[in-house]
Amino acid sequence: MLTQHFAGFDIGGTKTLAVVMNGDREVVLEHKTPRPKGPDETVEQLCGLVRHAESEIGASVDAVGVGIAGAISRAGSVQFSPNLPELVDFPLRALLQECIDVPTVVDNDATAATWAEHQLGAGQGVDDLLYAALGTGIGTGFVLGGTIYRGAHGFAGESGHIVIDRHGETHISGVQGPWEMYASGNGLGALARSWAEQGRLPAITEAAGGPAGVRGEHVSAAIETGNEQALELLDAFAADVAVGLTNLIYVLDPARIVLGGGLVEIGEPLRARVQAQVDATTLGGAYRPDVPVALADLGARSAALGAAMLARQLLD
Repeated sequence: MLTQHFAGFDIGGTKTLAVVMNGDREVVLEHKTPRPKGPDETVEQLCGLVRHAESEIGASVDAVGVGIAGAISRAGSVQFSPNLPELVDFPLRALLQECIDVPTVVDNDATAATWAEHQLGAGQGVDDLLYAALGTGIGTGFVLGGTIYRGAHGFAGESGHIVIDRHGETHISGVQGPWEMYASGNGLGALARSWAEQGRLPAITEAAGGPAGVRGEHVSAAIETGNEQALELLDAFAADVAVGLTNLIYVLDPARIVLGGGLVEIGEPLRARVQAQVDATTLGGAYRPDVPVALADLGARSAALGAAMLARQLLD
């Protein structure tokens, strides 16, 4: 029997990451290229990458998956995307499948990453999983009963827009006081600048050339050195992360939480503090099973790998 191959694409803010996996779930090809601009270039790039992959591996690609940030309908239409603002109500799946003539799925990038962690990473072994990507914003995904959950229209997982402070400042999205304003990479940077202005982060402020220059990466570097003020800041930040996670625990009752996105590079100091806050603030926590918090295993490849694994499902 010929080995099947599945291509997965993650279209990000600056690049497209392509991976090809074989039937044994091994990555046999990985390729990065600048992200496309506009509807036509998006379809052309993905079709070209499929053909390039087939040439490189010397075999046909049997199914294709695409992950993109934004609202992706169940039909695989990009309703809107922050990474590709030119794509509005754009039937990407239909156009791509017409071009390459193999089964195709288009999904939200966090949904794809969720499936990757469930199948290949830190979410293996549980049927009910909550994945939260803490990056520039916050994206989430859910596996419920062993199946990826998309919602009625395909838009489930936009948890970063959950309001945790209805009297808070207005986010760039237009939402007032959303979770991702406080618990994302941008949120960490904003909190650090606020503390720096109060004189609470002297070493970080000096390294950044003043309060206005403080960014999340300065905090991360200080955490690595064990800076006490940075760790206090991380305590406060973890509390904001836990607010959204506990809300989702009440709704979904997951068996495990996996934290992904760029902020997981902070590592165990972040995970341990989020775990402690979740344990301390979940209502009735003493009478409920523990919900362990784990760090994602798959890093920046998670959405592309998940897209390939979602494509594999099309042939099951």
